[in-house]
Amino acid sequence: MAKVILTSALTGAIHTPSMSPHLPVTPEEIIEEGVRAAEAGAAILHVHARNPKTGQPDQSVEGFAKILPELSRRSGAVINITTGGSPFMTVAERVEPARHFRPELASLNMGSFNFGLFPMLKRYHEFTHQWEREHLESSRNLVFRNTFADIEQVLTLCAPGGTRFEFECYDVGHLYNLKHFVDRGFVRPPFFIQSVFGLLGGIGAHHEDIATMRRTAERLFGNDYVWSVLGAGAAQMRIGAMAIAMGGHIRVGLEDSLWAGPGKLATSSAEQVRLVRSILKGIGLEAATPDEARAMLKLKGTSDVGF
Repeated sequence: MAKVILTSALTGAIHTPSMSPHLPVTPEEIIEEGVRAAEAGAAILHVHARNPKTGQPDQSVEGFAKILPELSRRSGAVINITTGGSPFMTVAERVEPARHFRPELASLNMGSFNFGLFPMLKRYHEFTHQWEREHLESSRNLVFRNTFADIEQVLTLCAPGGTRFEFECYDVGHLYNLKHFVDRGFVRPPFFIQSVFGLLGGIGAHHEDIATMRRTAERLFGNDYVWSVLGAGAAQMRIGAMAIAMGGHIRVGLEDSLWAGPGKLATSSAEQVRLVRSILKGIGLEAATPDEARAMLKLKGTSDVGF
């Protein structure tokens, strides 16, 4: 069997600083988090930036410039820049770091959907920063906009830099949206499909949901895709284990889940990577190195990135 690509999503734009003392916020914390995750076995590091004082998502070129060169140099991993940013940002804001820095890989959401974070208000009551509560509460009325025009804009702006994409699919319809762009010639195989499970507004975290996404991708893309999964919150390892058994790859990290077991906060994304490595070892599989992941995904390598 092929080796398993482990992606580590280091900080994201969902969880807020008050939820965990281990969530990296400053550029230095994000760099150290990425280095630890790579040393633990992550081949790909999925990168967001944050305001170092408030912890708010920061999609500025300047914010990423403080992270990318050192993270790449010290980790050797594939750097994957988000174009999702935050659901409260415009697509023009969200795409700019990937357009500017020309990474090997960038994430791309494949459709609009309701994005409900407000249930977390039942679990968290005290916040250090005022924006944290507002961030969660306002998601009751939030549609994470990713229209066909938005997706086409990201693909077009990033094409000259040779960046390939982690296509984030939060529901079955997003796979069909990707097929639409494949048919129009905007993207070429292999398609790196990241199926996202368990976020309110997207597909659920039942084992039939995982099977449905796998079957649909197989029918639409045949042998032309590489399939990975991420499970939100407590579903992270359970969904990952199912996908690995089905021949898939896995993304973990504090962006997607703050936990390393029932009631146990993960101290780092690296801790979650090590948990996945233990699953792989138990079934006779190995984690892919960064260069093996580059070969599987046909990435351009580091010689032509802008950082």
